[in-house]
Amino acid sequence: MDDLQFFDVVASSETLTAASRELGCSLPVVSKRLSALERRLDVRLVQRGARRLTLTSEGELYAARVRAILDQVRELEETVTDGSGGLRGPVVVEASPGLGRAHIAPLLGEFAAAHPGLHIRMQTSALPLRPHRREFDVAVHVGTPPDSSLRMRRLAENRRLPCAAPSYLAGHGAPACIEDLVDHNCIVLREKESDYALWRFGDADRPRHVRVHGILSSNDGDVVTGWALEGRGVIMRSEWHVRPHLERGELVRVLPQVPTPAADIYALTEDDGHVPRRVSALIDHLAAHLPERLAGTGV
Repeated sequence: MDDLQFFDVVASSETLTAASRELGCSLPVVSKRLSALERRLDVRLVQRGARRLTLTSEGELYAARVRAILDQVRELEETVTDGSGGLRGPVVVEASPGLGRAHIAPLLGEFAAAHPGLHIRMQTSALPLRPHRREFDVAVHVGTPPDSSLRMRRLAENRRLPCAAPSYLAGHGAPACIEDLVDHNCIVLREKESDYALWRFGDADRPRHVRVHGILSSNDGDVVTGWALEGRGVIMRSEWHVRPHLERGELVRVLPQVPTPAADIYALTEDDGHVPRRVSALIDHLAAHLPERLAGTGV
């Protein structure tokens, strides 16, 4: 069990140095213990020499099975020792910065207050998901995730909407079709290493797209929206994010006659056949309360 717990920390760390801090021991001790584990298993688990800790294919398999075993042991111990059936143990939740700050963090706070035996850690990231790194128990993701190995549960409906401030439209006119966007100053959100300048329209049966251009871009969604509110261009942002501005008339949806593809919000977990009870209960809480928050009735 000590080896399993040790490798679970190593596998979820960016570097061996980070693992040593988490384990509370020196880097040489961690390196020596990892080498001893690899000798015992007669297999290489971690690639040496990389700036970031990289697992081998065997290491990824071992890490996945180790996490599942540790979760099952933890739940067994909770069942035996806690007659009340309360939830206990750690849960790591990953979310994008904007959605995480505005809605996920408050819901996690409520859930933690109701289950004091839990230790919940939320981390925000605008980087692509890396499920093989085992950095989260639950990831809250906007849009269909690129990794089909993950188990998905839809938490709330969402779409990305093009919009602009009335002042911008008064000075530049409103586009009549998606092709007109190439002549507008489009403010681009650069996130998750996607083809961020390619704005998608239509639906699954009739997808359409246009490559936009502009003089402003950022990897921070709040910055992008702030520029739009100042009348500096057209943005494409999630409906959950811009709905309050649309309702107050601060932004106006452009091309309202053109549908945009769904970008629903999902809870993602590893599809390893076992989701701990504390994790599934937290996902239930998000699914029950996130839609009402996004609609403005639960904030």
